[in-house]
Parts: sequence; structure tokens; C-alpha cells
Amino acid sequence: MPTKTPTPSDFPSELTVTVTPAPPSPSQSASPAPNILLLLHGLGDTAASFTKFAEAIRLPETTVVTVQGTAPLPFDLGGFHWGDDVSFDSATGALDMDAGLTRSTKILVSDVVRGTLVQKCGYALREIMVLGFGQGGMAALAIAREIGLKGNGNADKGEVGALSGVISIGAPYPLSGSRVGDKNRSPVLLVAGRDSVAVSDEAVRRTKQVFEFVEVSRYARKGDGMPSNREEMLPVMQFFARRLRSRQGVPEGSVEIS
Repeated sequence: MPTKTPTPSDFPSELTVTVTPAPPSPSQSASPAPNILLLLHGLGDTAASFTKFAEAIRLPETTVVTVQGTAPLPFDLGGFHWGDDVSFDSATGALDMDAGLTRSTKILVSDVVRGTLVQKCGYALREIMVLGFGQGGMAALAIAREIGLKGNGNADKGEVGALSGVISIGAPYPLSGSRVGDKNRSPVLLVAGRDSVAVSDEAVRRTKQVFEFVEVSRYARKGDGMPSNREEMLPVMQFFARRLRSRQGVPEGSVEIS
């Protein structure tokens, strides 16, 4: 059981972190919320826009932690990224999401998940979910895999196991990531547009090589942006409903969505 609600000061000072508390409920206790949702923004974005998303979804009994990318983009482009480097897609000329995630994975696993949420705040891995967009989705999948690895002294670094779940919007498991070892048991939801270039059939197969439980939800429209209406958001909310824990039980008047 968690022992304290995380605050920005609990995290390393070099990280930009915002914490959105769980919405109040009539029977709310003084105990920390039983769930953590970790939000990772996309390439070239900041924590501020995802903090607005955290405030909008208002998940019950869930504290939302939004982390800003570990490095600023060069050339005065603005925004932050999760990559080891900055590279450009030769086909489109746009910034490439899959630019190596070794550095950010180490920081997110060691300093954010294990160092703060698990060790300082008492959360179990099963009580932590990650949602990432674009390159942040790749980073979310990479940290879930790293946390689940056994052997090679990984257990000496902290708790090893499956997260509550990973939602990656517009991004599969990175091509640059390792696929060696047993399949990870963190449940995964991939969300993408119709005929997505990034989340192609081959990219889905690659993700399933790494994770045992992978669902795919595709928008009726093209484009891999964030969900923009109820229909697009529904699979995400259903995933939350299945994976997030509750001390309050089912509220009166709730309607089950199957």
C-alpha cells in the first residue's frame, strides 16, 4: 500500500514534474490514492500541455504525475524530447521519434518509478500505469520492459515485475529497443489512427514480440493524435477501468460498459 502522495520535491531537482491529485470523493480517506498514472508527452512538447490533460480526465483514486522530457530540443526548436539524440526521418524530413531511449529509460526507471514512486512513496509496480504520446509512448513501453527484466543484476536495482498497464498513443515499441528475453507481462494498449505509418502491422508485431498482452485500438480517422472525441477516448477509459484499483467499489448509479 502507498505510504505518501508524491510531490514534485520528491523527484530529482533536475526533472520537471507536476503532480495532479486525485479528485475528491465523498468517502475520501486521508490515505494516498491507490493508483499512479505517469504521463509522458510527445516529441517537442512540454509537461504543461499534458498536465492539462491530467486535469481534464479526472480519474478517480488516481494521482497523475507528469514528467517533462529529459532534454531540450536544439536549434531553438522549443520543447523537449526523450531521445538519446535528435535525428530526422529521411522519408519525411520530420524529427524521428525512434532516436534511442537509453538515457531517458534509465532516468524514468531509476529516479521516477523505483527511486520515488516505489521507494519513497510505497507504491507497488502493479499500482503504477504509464500513458505516453508519440515518443513518450515509446519511452513508456521501454521503461515497462526494463522494469520487468530479470537477471543481469536488475533485481539488485529495485523491484522487478509488471506495471498496471501501458497506454501508447501513436507509437509502438521502438525499433532501437532490445527484444531479447522473456515477454513482459505489463498489459499494453496501442492507440493509433487508421492506416498509421508509425503503428503499422509490422510495428504491432514487433511490440507483441516484447509484450505478452497487447491490444490495438484504431481511430476511424487517419492521424495518430490524441483522442479527440468520446468514441476515440472510450477504449482508453475502458483500459483504465480494467486496470486501475479502487478502494471505493462501484459508485451508485454507475453504468457498466462492456
